[in-house]
Amino acid sequence: MKSMLLDQSRAGLSQRAGAPVALREVVKDFDAYRAIDHVSLDIEPGEFITFLGPSGSGKSTTLMMIAGFEQPTTGDILIDGAIVTHTPPYRRGIGMVFQNYALFPHLTVAENIGFPLKQRRVAGPEIRERVRQMLERVQLSGYEARFPQQLSGGQQQRVAIARAIIFNPPVLLMDEPLSALDKQLREDLQFEIKRLHDSLGITFIYVTHDQKEALVMSDRVAVMNEGRIAQIGSPTTLYDAPANRFVASFVGEANLLEATIVGRETDGLIVLKVGDVLLRAPASSSNDANDCLCMIRPEKITVGVAGASEGRPVNSMRATVRETVFMGEMIRYVLEIGAGPRVTAKQQHRAETPILAPRDVATIEWAITDTRLV
Repeated sequence: MKSMLLDQSRAGLSQRAGAPVALREVVKDFDAYRAIDHVSLDIEPGEFITFLGPSGSGKSTTLMMIAGFEQPTTGDILIDGAIVTHTPPYRRGIGMVFQNYALFPHLTVAENIGFPLKQRRVAGPEIRERVRQMLERVQLSGYEARFPQQLSGGQQQRVAIARAIIFNPPVLLMDEPLSALDKQLREDLQFEIKRLHDSLGITFIYVTHDQKEALVMSDRVAVMNEGRIAQIGSPTTLYDAPANRFVASFVGEANLLEATIVGRETDGLIVLKVGDVLLRAPASSSNDANDCLCMIRPEKITVGVAGASEGRPVNSMRATVRETVFMGEMIRYVLEIGAGPRVTAKQQHRAETPILAPRDVATIEWAITDTRLV
């Protein structure tokens, strides 16, 4: 009987149980302030989606409404096809990892992780076995008798995640769980969380203001600004083809140059004038207005090596170095094009690549396809 119970427990841990989540014209007002402005969104079962945005953009408020800790002023929230807009949090059957982890200080690691199972009246032998498996999964075997105050921040975060997923919730919500950790630990845990998602199949809904974190971990990212979704898409889409100026400037670093369309070529390219310099861009990235904004990512620009773009059509010109910053793995340059705009370029630091000094004149180039209009 005990063996059968443990086999069922293992099966429960491995099943893919992600549920779809939907928001339907959700509005949230705080007195005269509108925090969320008619947001609609469909999240696929088993998807890892991140709400990304600056402080005050509405990302945490949206998460709290999905959790049930905030109520929409109007609109509906659905989990697994059922409307849960007015369902209390404890009846939604979802997992939650808070920014401060919210561990019970008087309980051991094992007791913290097993707490949701105890609340659901799961038998003691099954609780112990599932806690053991979960400790292995989050790489904390041997820590079961310790208390939260005896753990590092990263270990506490793992305990919080283990407690949130041990009962196989269809949805896991995470509110900036890595923000209190140092840079290296935060980056390591990003990959651990992603691996957990891939193995469990739970629907992950994550909130962060860290662009790199969102790009590394997510299947899709919803960029929020002023209570609305400015753009939603895959990390590569948001980075390479931002829909507007806000997304272009918030997701990653970008050179955003005021430009005017001065011509169109037969090969599908448009000609832009930026200051006194002419550039080319794909016509598919243009809009109908003559005045526009040209975006070039700093790492797309090669500095000092003509022809480095491997035969692709390029924008190529001479530029003067105005600033050089050594950043370890890369060199960050600020360069002046002609008598007008300045651009930032990031060059990988290699032994065969010389580091240019301010006032040096260099060739800079980037692929025409990497020139985007937003």
